[in-house]
Amino acid sequence: MVETTVQIVNKTGLHARPASNLTNVAKKFKSRLTLIHDDKSGNAKSIINILTLDLNMGSHVVVRAEGEDENEALAAVADFISTLTE
Repeated sequence: MVETTVQIVNKTGLHARPASNLTNVAKKFKSRLTLIHDDKSGNAKSIINILTLDLNMGSHVVVRAEGEDENEALAAVADFISTLTE
């Protein structure tokens, strides 16, 4: 298992469109990908789980990956979140 913390820089946070794009990135990997914010966690491959985390600009989110391609999955998801600007 590997994890990192990233900050949401997108001024509108992770609303429906970017959350959908994030799930597309996450689904490319076999590893289990979890997003953790405050006391809530959710599957990064589920748009509903992502939206319930209420990830707004400035929020810090832990990205956790567990599985055979965890390093690549972690890097891809963390990069997507930390560079997302619309």
